[in-house]
Amino acid sequence: MRHGKKINHLGRKSAHRKAMLMNMANSLIEHKRLETTTAKAKALQRFVEPIINKAKTDSTHSRRMAFRYLKNKYAVDTLFTEVANKIGDRNGGFTRVIKTTFRAGDNADMAIIELVDYNENLLKTEAPKKKRSRRSKSTAKPAATETTEEVVETPAEEPKAEAATEAPAVEEKAEETPEAKAEDKKEESKEDNSEEGIDISDIDLEAQDKKTLVEIANSLEIKTKGLNAKQIIEKIKASK
Repeated sequence: MRHGKKINHLGRKSAHRKAMLMNMANSLIEHKRLETTTAKAKALQRFVEPIINKAKTDSTHSRRMAFRYLKNKYAVDTLFTEVANKIGDRNGGFTRVIKTTFRAGDNADMAIIELVDYNENLLKTEAPKKKRSRRSKSTAKPAATETTEEVVETPAEEPKAEAATEAPAVEEKAEETPEAKAEDKKEESKEDNSEEGIDISDIDLEAQDKKTLVEIANSLEIKTKGLNAKQIIEKIKASK
């Protein structure tokens, strides 16, 4: 069990692990970007960020402390000259881990670790959008209302009175139309029923198919739902 062990050992002894992280840190400072497994990227992030933070103060002591971990004078030089100029304003978070895909073969979770200030795609700032103000529209509306008010005042008062007298008549017509339509429909349906009346005595019901029997029953207002032909014939004969 690994209770209380906060460090990811990465399947290596301490000497091998420190050498590997040192080499990865040198490669990251040199190339500004590195692709590896997610576990190694997170371990490298914890290893390299304190070293990058020391580069903010360019002194002999801080250079010696960085060289203690990197053991590469060229990496230390680029760290204190090139990298320090870009990260001078940051208080932390100098690296970024981006998960990518799974490695072919062992299906390991892969990731990219990079220095934050060197990713130009993420540093691009969009052009500020112009804010639309609605004040211009609101100021234009009162002018339009004033012109309409002036136009309304010009016509004579007599046509207004005529329009006022005609309005109730139109409303009465509108009120009468739905009732009148309903009554007309009832009368039309009654007329249609009387015209469509079928003389059943002349029809041989047993010789007819079910479709015609249903039509005859519907004309006589007989419900045929769920009935067979014989039952429909009996109901039609009973309605006589």
